[in-house]
Amino acid sequence: MVEVVTDYRGDAFRSVYTVQFADGVYVLHVFQKKSKTGRTTLRGDLDLVRLRLKEAERMAKEMKP
Repeated sequence: MVEVVTDYRGDAFRSVYTVQFADGVYVLHVFQKKSKTGRTTLRGDLDLVRLRLKEAERMAKEMKP
């Protein structure tokens, strides 16, 4: 997984996604980081990314000929 962090007008936005599948890029989760301190991602966000990654893996397998 790769995490992209960008700032827009003083707010931080994060996009967590994977590019390991041949059929395309799956965007797993995008959110605005609200905490002004610390760099950690909330556990709930990480759990959601893991769940969606499993679903993307399942979908990618189904799409193979």
